[in-house]
Amino acid sequence: MVPGHEIVGRVSRVGSSVTKFKAGDFAGVGCMVGSCRKCSSCTQGLEQYCDTFPTWTYNSPDPLAPGQPTHGGYSDRIVVDEAFTLKVSSNANLAATAPLLCAGITTYSPLRHWKVGPGQRVAIVGLGGLGHMGVKFARAFGAQTVVITTSPRKIDDAKRLGAHEVIVSSDADQMTKNFRSFDFILDCVSAEHDINAYLNLLKRDATLCLVGAPEKPMPVSAFSLLLPRRSFAGSGIGGIAETQEMLDFCAKNNITSDIEMIKMQDINIAYDRLLKGDVKYRFVIDCKSL
Repeated sequence: MVPGHEIVGRVSRVGSSVTKFKAGDFAGVGCMVGSCRKCSSCTQGLEQYCDTFPTWTYNSPDPLAPGQPTHGGYSDRIVVDEAFTLKVSSNANLAATAPLLCAGITTYSPLRHWKVGPGQRVAIVGLGGLGHMGVKFARAFGAQTVVITTSPRKIDDAKRLGAHEVIVSSDADQMTKNFRSFDFILDCVSAEHDINAYLNLLKRDATLCLVGAPEKPMPVSAFSLLLPRRSFAGSGIGGIAETQEMLDFCAKNNITSDIEMIKMQDINIAYDRLLKGDVKYRFVIDCKSL
């Protein structure tokens, strides 16, 4: 298996029918390299929700090579259909742009879908690879942006990234004071946690959207949803058109991911650090080190 799904680089060659790119352009590849292009989701630009599932960038059955998996970006080259290739600004910091192709669009898409903007109080739960992008986008969209974290050590960094306020969820008094106070909550946590504690922070008719992926099912109290008519939703990355919109928005507003560049030879060390939460906030591999 060749993993890697947040890929940026320079186009080396193009096929004879390619019209969007030329050799020398900067380009990006996210989580998908194909889809059926016929179902209702695909025809509406929501390829990530393809009825027969997208062709993922790595370890997915490759329709162009029957019996073989797709190979990702931990390599010195990749061949991708131009329909699933993104334009990257010629002025971009490529390393800091790469995580936008997953962490960026994963948080951008739900914030746009639920129309987050001025006059709203929005919480980002968890300050990691996803959460730090959620903070940047919510602030850029004009919302009153609040980070909810289990760690008091992250307060200063949350404010540096753009949060107006920080709530430490282990402090019961802080959670109680914020009961029914949010218009939207983006939950970026993949570790096991009590979702009801966060649902209770929503106003009437407000939504909590989960983009983290906890391993175990999450018990939801019916009354966390029923009486204030709250919604508990999920969201997965974004379609190709929306991902391009996100990249263009980031280029215009100077938004990138906070990263640490590593060599391929250091990937095991980086993985061990990742398990310990010792990264701010995305490792990016320099494939020149291959």
